[in-house]
Amino acid sequence: MVTLRKVDLSNIWAVLELSVDETQKSFVADNAASILEAYATQASGFTALPFGIYEDETPVGFVMFGYDALGDEDEPKVAVKNYCIWRFMIDRRFQGRGLGKTALAVSLDYLRTRPCGEAAQCWLSYEPENAAARALYHAAGFHENGEICGGEIVAVLDL
Repeated sequence: MVTLRKVDLSNIWAVLELSVDETQKSFVADNAASILEAYATQASGFTALPFGIYEDETPVGFVMFGYDALGDEDEPKVAVKNYCIWRFMIDRRFQGRGLGKTALAVSLDYLRTRPCGEAAQCWLSYEPENAAARALYHAAGFHENGEICGGEIVAVLDL
């Protein structure tokens, strides 16, 4: 069973050990950078929710959610009062088993509980060259909305 667990003192080191394959490293920040960014975002009064992705008791990935706009100059308009899947990764040792698809569905189920407030949509962005991410997100129902964020393609899903 795939579940999400908040990153805390009990699991931070296990989450930090997770990594994508060398060929994927240009597509996603490493988990240490993401957790640092989550801390800085929270300390600045904004929302960042980092979670370990678990298959039963084994950490297999990492996801981080955001809510609402941060005020960045290249932030997409869809960020306002909506959820964001800010980071999403499955460790290289666990890829190819359908865990990404399942973890994405579990993540969207969590966001549909509106943990930080009401929202109509969830958005994310991905590198234009990342065909695997595009296919995964399209299969989950995301579609591009024409916006670009930090050089990445923005895709949205109605919650």
